[in-house]
Amino acid sequence: MPLVGFLLWATLLIVGWWPSYSKDYLFATPRVQLTFKELKATGTAHFFNFLLNSTDYRILLKDEDHDRMYVGSKDYILSLDLHDINREPLIIHWPASQQRIEECVLSGKNSNGECGNFIRLIQPWNRTHLYVCGTGAYNPVCTFVNRGRKAQAFEQNQSIQQGGRGSRAVDSSLHPSPVERKDYIFYLEPEKQESGKGKCSYDPKVDTVSALINPAFVHAQLIPDSAERNDDKLYFFFREKSTDSPQSPVVYSRIGRICLNDDGGHCCLVNKWSTFLKARLICSVPGPDGIETHFDELQDVFIQQTQDVKNPIIYAVFASSGSVFKGSAVCVYSMADIRMVFNGPFAHKEGPNYQWMPYTGKMPYPRPGTCPGGTFTPLMKSTKDYPDEVINFMRTHPMMYNGVYPIHRQPLVVRTNVNYKFTTVAVDQVDAADGRYEVLFLGTDRGTVQKVIVLPKDDMETEELMLEEVEVFKVPAPIKTMTISSKRQQLYVSSAIGLTHLALHRCDVYGEACADCCLARDPYCAWDGKSCSRYSASSKRRSRRQDVRHGNPIRQCRGYNSNASKNTVEAVQYGVEGSTAFLECQPRSPQATIKWLLQKDNSDRRKELRTEGRVLRTEQGLLLRSLQLSDGGLYSCTATENNFKHTVAKVQLHVLSSETVHAVLFQSEAPAPSAAAIRAGLPGAFSSHYHDLVQLLTQPEMGLINQYCQGYWRHVASNHKETLAGLRAKEQHDQKKPRNRRNHQPEVDQHT
Repeated sequence: MPLVGFLLWATLLIVGWWPSYSKDYLFATPRVQLTFKELKATGTAHFFNFLLNSTDYRILLKDEDHDRMYVGSKDYILSLDLHDINREPLIIHWPASQQRIEECVLSGKNSNGECGNFIRLIQPWNRTHLYVCGTGAYNPVCTFVNRGRKAQAFEQNQSIQQGGRGSRAVDSSLHPSPVERKDYIFYLEPEKQESGKGKCSYDPKVDTVSALINPAFVHAQLIPDSAERNDDKLYFFFREKSTDSPQSPVVYSRIGRICLNDDGGHCCLVNKWSTFLKARLICSVPGPDGIETHFDELQDVFIQQTQDVKNPIIYAVFASSGSVFKGSAVCVYSMADIRMVFNGPFAHKEGPNYQWMPYTGKMPYPRPGTCPGGTFTPLMKSTKDYPDEVINFMRTHPMMYNGVYPIHRQPLVVRTNVNYKFTTVAVDQVDAADGRYEVLFLGTDRGTVQKVIVLPKDDMETEELMLEEVEVFKVPAPIKTMTISSKRQQLYVSSAIGLTHLALHRCDVYGEACADCCLARDPYCAWDGKSCSRYSASSKRRSRRQDVRHGNPIRQCRGYNSNASKNTVEAVQYGVEGSTAFLECQPRSPQATIKWLLQKDNSDRRKELRTEGRVLRTEQGLLLRSLQLSDGGLYSCTATENNFKHTVAKVQLHVLSSETVHAVLFQSEAPAPSAAAIRAGLPGAFSSHYHDLVQLLTQPEMGLINQYCQGYWRHVASNHKETLAGLRAKEQHDQKKPRNRRNHQPEVDQHT
């Protein structure tokens, strides 16, 4: 098969109970959470504003050299500007024919979700053209698109109705005149349309054209095996149903590979792949008893390139397929482990129970799965030259016996007992002051994106930090695709309802203090002496402070720890014996550990307050129920994060005796206020009791309390006077009206 066609085929394939573990996976709390409204207010995100009658947006090609991003959706092909996706987008309307849609509906398919032309492939064909394929309402079609930078200027109503004609997304009141097609015009060439059978899936919900049993292909990647180009192989990642036994998982995740120069067999496997091999891709959490908890359903794959093109790092997102255990995980794989599995034993069924066993018989030459003309088969120019025994072995033994385990044989990130699952992953390499870090952007089925880093610790342990979680769509929808532009520091996200691109960092949301910036441990951000801002490795400013590995503000922000406690404002709060008091304390970071210290009156010692009985700790502060006189004192709320401790709030609580307060407010000898004084809202009605209560409180703050209360009473009295004046005016106006008793009910004497 020609190389171009082979690569094209590969690319088209893409498109509570919790056991105890040897490693503790703690629930990760985001340091910063932003709703859609809050994200929009930061000015770091842009949302695709053009309303199209379309769904299922997918980012299918990113061309950073030309600053374009190509997106496929239902019936539309979009060419967007990487700087701003709303800047003059180029749009081609390419629906399925009306006849084909009617036939699709008659066959029992859904008219909206299935009977449309869902674009599944956009790949560069040459310097001037793209090759595009769509499902075509269960009749796959492919064609070429001129990758111009300008729209074909048809009238707006025409461009929407006629398939294959490009349009600029402009105001419908504008009616540009038609122009000739030129090389710089972004348009589709319908005369070159061809069948997409074997190249694009029929079902828009399934990204597969394989003969495997119910597979779902997720990703494909060309990865060279050696310096010899004939050894190059295409690796692809998919999941498929397993029918081995009722006890086995319903779904297995797989990694497969094929030689690029596979021409099929001579007598057997004619026009079929003769070097196809597959192995199980395992992402599981090992337990202390040896039992593994598996995440079986592969969701997405990201290939992180390294300096060695033969050995990229593979990040994969998995979800659990069981009905009891629900969760998702991220596992990382090395090409060395993958190649070791494909060079290992083949899976073979034998024995009375017909079980899978490693094949121990004679191995034909060349080893099945070896590429012709490569390092080990220089004299064989084609797979058609392979002996029949090699081809027959490949036909009956496509599976490897061993599975591919992740690095360290455990997931990098795990989520369980949460109301979401991961759907996509993208990874960015960031150079910080203390090294290079991989930042993971994880999309969820709730329309959020989590920014995560995983730091190494001692004894092969790791520490996960969720830096932020943001809602990227106004209406929550599962994230379908994501791609990163390190050059522009942007993350591009798509879902069924639209597109968003947002900055990779929002340093200012971490706080306005050096310690807040340092504790965030975001590789993108550093303290520049005035604010938390974008870190640049090329910057030589001495004032820049960053410590991702340890996040130690004591060392990075000298003097902050002592000054923070001194500068904390001490609040004063009063409570009455037997009542309830709430002391507020909300640290900036939800990842901090909160402790309350109490220094009782007439004591110099501070003791940690235990939250039990009458004392209840909440996320917002401390709740003291049934106050006692002994509860009075100075309460200090301290936050500890990454061994850095600082005081968040201080509250001086004064508890008043209930008997004294009752005696002052309700003493029997005090004359009751007159009804006229109460109706007038005069402060003298209650001020005598108030002044008696003030005498009990000798704190300096009572001057402010007195001033506030006096002002409040004056405001109440003024409002009451205005209300009474209005009532008197209304009564006088009603009295002046002529009385017409014709329609009134006769008055009845209430005493009769």
